[in-house]
Amino acid sequence: MTEQAKTKKLINAPENIIPEMIEGMIAAHPDMLTLEGATGRAVVAVDGPRDGKVGIVIGGGSGHEPAFAGYVGRGLADAAAVGNVFASPSPAQISDAARAADGGVGVLMLYGNYTGDVLNFTMAAEELAAEGIPVRHVAVADDVASAPLERKHERRGIAGDFFVFKIAGAAADLGEPLARVEALAQAANEATRSMGVALSPCSLPQTGKPNFTIGDDEMEIGMGLHGEPGIRRQKLAPADEVTDELMDAVLSELGLSAGDRVAVLVNGLGSTAQIELYLVFRRVKQRLDALDIRVHASWVGEYATSLEMAGASVTLIKLDDTLQMLLDHPCRTPALTVGAVGDGLAATTSRGRRSDKAPEQRGTTEAEVQRELLTEGDVTPAIFRGMIHNVGEQIVAEKDWLSELDGVIGDGDHGVTMEIGWKAVQRALEDAPENETIEGTCKRMAKAFLDAVGASSGPLYATAFLRAGTAVGDRLNLDGRGMANWLSAACQGVRDRGRAEPGDKTMIDAWVPAVAAAEARADKGLSALETLVAAREGAEAGMRSTAAMESRRGRSAKLGARSVGHIDPGAASTYVMLRAMAEALEKALAR
Repeated sequence: MTEQAKTKKLINAPENIIPEMIEGMIAAHPDMLTLEGATGRAVVAVDGPRDGKVGIVIGGGSGHEPAFAGYVGRGLADAAAVGNVFASPSPAQISDAARAADGGVGVLMLYGNYTGDVLNFTMAAEELAAEGIPVRHVAVADDVASAPLERKHERRGIAGDFFVFKIAGAAADLGEPLARVEALAQAANEATRSMGVALSPCSLPQTGKPNFTIGDDEMEIGMGLHGEPGIRRQKLAPADEVTDELMDAVLSELGLSAGDRVAVLVNGLGSTAQIELYLVFRRVKQRLDALDIRVHASWVGEYATSLEMAGASVTLIKLDDTLQMLLDHPCRTPALTVGAVGDGLAATTSRGRRSDKAPEQRGTTEAEVQRELLTEGDVTPAIFRGMIHNVGEQIVAEKDWLSELDGVIGDGDHGVTMEIGWKAVQRALEDAPENETIEGTCKRMAKAFLDAVGASSGPLYATAFLRAGTAVGDRLNLDGRGMANWLSAACQGVRDRGRAEPGDKTMIDAWVPAVAAAEARADKGLSALETLVAAREGAEAGMRSTAAMESRRGRSAKLGARSVGHIDPGAASTYVMLRAMAEALEKALAR
């Protein structure tokens, strides 16, 4: 079996691709965009945020350009939080965008309905609420292929973002209050339906490998925007037949009648020729004309892509007078201009934000609290940091395997995401003082991982580390019981934040048996190493058991029975983590 050829990318270092893209984007549109905040990921409209106006914050992973930062500008979004490729922005990045957008009357956050986005935007909202900034949310969920109508709250957002963002931005620009802007955005969300088809895969810049395989004569109906498998794979069909299938699904839910009005978006996924997109629109228009449904406005082109994926999606929004007025409201952004926003709208020197001073960050040093700590156990703070460093080494070594697992049932970026997070943890450990306790190290790990990783893994691992550190806050060293407490708290943190349970085919299916095995050893008074080895063995068994499960959480839940037969990548990375910790502890104790 020959090795798969790598795809070609016009990039520099893969790890710098997002900061360099943002730098180029700001340089190309200095009259519309600027960069604010310490994270370097909040792209802000030069003349958007202003005193007394609801701030519109959008965001999501990169790789979908011009979404999301391309929709930042007067009359549309005030700021966008830019995540890594196919990964949600982190809470810190989202908070930077929200603070920049805040005009004193609240912020509306808009994002696709994906687990990582929901977790990270929710965590950011909690932080902002503590600062006194009112926040509302709308998670766009327009993809009819991703869940049946009775479970539409589970649907993912794809190109429907385009219409929801536009209408919310217009409402805010017109001075509507926060509750009204939220209601109008939700009305747009309810009135919007999309469905897509993929003809070829895309490839992540960090791997250079296609994130799924598809035959030269095949297409995937209902493909997700990150390469998630759709509802069916079949032989390539003529454009009219494909468009009819997409339109049948969309029209069946919108409840359109003769005389109704819609707006249409025919969206290319990254490398579909305009010729093909106009063929699709031609058939869309024919279908609507036959039903006596008027097309009020239409867009044909690339508005929400998936890197270089070939394929297209069709999005319709059913209009009433209010939604039509908001859709027609002028805006000016790099990716979309509607009407004329008028003269005299250049940058202002002050936009009425509550404060230009970022909130004070709480440190993670242990000098704040002096207390008597338990010293029993072989795992000292220094040994613990070595164990965590080894996790980073092993995650990097297994990056391709983890991404391959994710490519089968997800979007193929899990290994890359884990590498980013654990490298950030390794860098953070370099700054740790020698006398930092295990609890302090866990706080440091949580902040580093969360700041670096915006995918669902970021909040999940950050919560796990914080809970685990708190659970051993009374200890200097860890013995068998302390190690079991650390593992148990980490597991519970993931469960509480992610709302997953055993059998859902997630990392929990590795964590739960790992903790059960560790608790059994600790109850017998065995050492930290013996406890951790048992956890490793439990995690491995749990990981392997996920192959027989049908996914019920996250992006792969859309696959149903198609997810059976494949190991869950989150469970795999959990096993790698515990394996690496046990390996490092064994070596440290053998010295």
